[in-house]
Amino acid sequence: MDTERTSWAMRILVFVLFLYLLAPVLLVFPMSFSGDQVLRFPPTSWSTRWYSALLENRGMMRAFWTSLALAVIVTALSLVIAIPAAWTMTRLRFRGRDFLFNLFTAPLLLPTIVLGLAILIVFASMGLLATMQGLVIAHLVVTLPYALRVLAVSLSTQNLQCEEAARSLGARPLVVFFRVTLPMMMPGIVAATALCFLVSFDEVVITLFLTGPRISTLPVELYNYVYNRADPLVAAASVLLILLTLGVIMIVERTLGLGRAFVR
Repeated sequence: MDTERTSWAMRILVFVLFLYLLAPVLLVFPMSFSGDQVLRFPPTSWSTRWYSALLENRGMMRAFWTSLALAVIVTALSLVIAIPAAWTMTRLRFRGRDFLFNLFTAPLLLPTIVLGLAILIVFASMGLLATMQGLVIAHLVVTLPYALRVLAVSLSTQNLQCEEAARSLGARPLVVFFRVTLPMMMPGIVAATALCFLVSFDEVVITLFLTGPRISTLPVELYNYVYNRADPLVAAASVLLILLTLGVIMIVERTLGLGRAFVR
């Protein structure tokens, strides 16, 4: 009986904590359908005018497509670099392996504003400010450690007997990698893809240092918009971003399941 009471009490506590954490997100939905000129809760009237205003805002839409293209490119490059790097770090034994792994994942330990300032100083002398190339490289600095760590964990938890069996049957190293290792890495690859895409699409601090009048991303555009105005258009944009995030999570869930993708 004590165990059941504790269990129900813990469930209620967890539910209250989740409700407390999700309350700001849940309030965004009714505020996005407000017909008022300023952000307020509860709204005094209801309308979808701010969704239409968002779609008609050329600056926002241009920034959205820039963010989407940037996230896709950065995610693809992160996987192309992280997959062989993770395999090298987990399958080969060489001097300095731990040092290289810690070096590649070091950006996870640095404050984002410090990292952004350092990238700004370096890119200013290279002419990469306010360019797509500069944004791709800067976002790679942030997303690559996530991809490398997730894929390294995925590889370290694999059953090596499958690869050894393939090699003992005469399969070449590349055949073993593409026919055995890579399919076994698929949950980690899907998790790394979703994580890199969301991190790149949502990155704002580092991007603030690198954008300008020529190029801007959606998080930066929203930041500048909120700085000058306070209307429900931001709430409408937030709702669409929340739905995009939920869409990515649902794709992962439908493909592999969140348990397989993120918990190994």
